[in-house]
Amino acid sequence: MLVRCHRREFPYVQPKFAPIQCIDFLVICTHKVRATLKGVRGDINAGSNAYRARQVAPCGDCQTQETKGAALPTGGALLSFLGRPPGRLPAAIDNPSMIDLIIVAAASGLAGFVDAVVGGGGLVLIPALLATYPTAPPATLFGTNKGGAIWGTAWAAVQFARRVTLARLTMAWGMAGALAGSFFGAWVVTLVDPKPLKQALPFVLLAILVYTVAKKQLGREHTPRMQGRLEALVAAAIGLGIGFYDGFFGPGTGSFFVFLFVRVLGYDFLHASAAAKRLNTATNFAALVLFAWTGHIWFGVAVVLAIANVVGSLLGTRLALAHGAAFVRVVFIAVVSALIMKTAWDSFSPMFVHHVA
Repeated sequence: MLVRCHRREFPYVQPKFAPIQCIDFLVICTHKVRATLKGVRGDINAGSNAYRARQVAPCGDCQTQETKGAALPTGGALLSFLGRPPGRLPAAIDNPSMIDLIIVAAASGLAGFVDAVVGGGGLVLIPALLATYPTAPPATLFGTNKGGAIWGTAWAAVQFARRVTLARLTMAWGMAGALAGSFFGAWVVTLVDPKPLKQALPFVLLAILVYTVAKKQLGREHTPRMQGRLEALVAAAIGLGIGFYDGFFGPGTGSFFVFLFVRVLGYDFLHASAAAKRLNTATNFAALVLFAWTGHIWFGVAVVLAIANVVGSLLGTRLALAHGAAFVRVVFIAVVSALIMKTAWDSFSPMFVHHVA
């Protein structure tokens, strides 16, 4: 049997752990991933072009409509490295005034604080971006959000790692599962309508909230139910499932990670939050690679968001470490409650408005 890979044919042999077989397998997987990313890239660009085509607005002064990301040399260099020619990014910022950056930077700081404690910062930052730049393609705003949010999440993960001890094997498997799941979810969302999941999400979050409030001792003490490989495999399954959800839809990813680590693995809220930061960094990285590949990041705005996000993350991490699991539990309940209201409004308000009209 011959395996064809990049214009070469390799004999597919069966000896255990044959080095050439492992290398062939990695090469084949690399080309498969590259082909998949190219397909997703085309789908996202096509969707963004269709979105912009619906925005019928004359450009009075195109000099003021340059994208802020394209103005940075690093943006053009990165796009060239990823195979996309440098120059204008796919979308224009509506109003490049300083007040816009101040608004989204403040939202990013608050999002960094929420993300550092329990996750759910997208609840703050994404609506702020959508309100500030209403005619921009959503994919570009989501990419810019990831470009800023990943730094605060990664910073929080490092700070938690210095104070909260977690099993390295468990975290490695969990992060690997989250990374793979996020890539797969981002690909599936180009093929399947996420509307049914969007409508079911408020009810899932409501069930989590009711369960957490009813179980008053849930997550107050750190008593892991598993150890070793079993815990690592379960963490990988959690990472794969929630990572897929993050790539496919996204809201409340950090909160889902926290809840499952508390409920399934027996962590307290502090340890669960520390673990969630690492897995969430992996899912954010996967999304960031995808959005950078498709050119949907305003790098200038993302830098500002990243700085503000790290500042908010620093404050949130210190409060969480200082006050422990009880504080994280309270913030978790507040964030999930806000997510329920936000996702319910997004899912059902158009139906209600249409019915009234």
